[in-house]
Amino acid sequence: MEIGQKVKVYRIRDRVNRNVAGTLGKVGTIKEYRMTDGSGVGVVVQFDDRSSTWFFEDEIKPV
Repeated sequence: MEIGQKVKVYRIRDRVNRNVAGTLGKVGTIKEYRMTDGSGVGVVVQFDDRSSTWFFEDEIKPV
């Protein structure tokens, strides 16, 4: 996956707050990469409402 690519959130691994859970099924744009717990790379996704959060790569799919 590349910066600028459109992706859809299709699952969330962990328990999260209501705002993050509300992103399930939404489409956004990858803005940057982010190191997770040292064993992987996540991506920061920005949505149309200008909110953003990070996801593991297996939580999103390209659209």
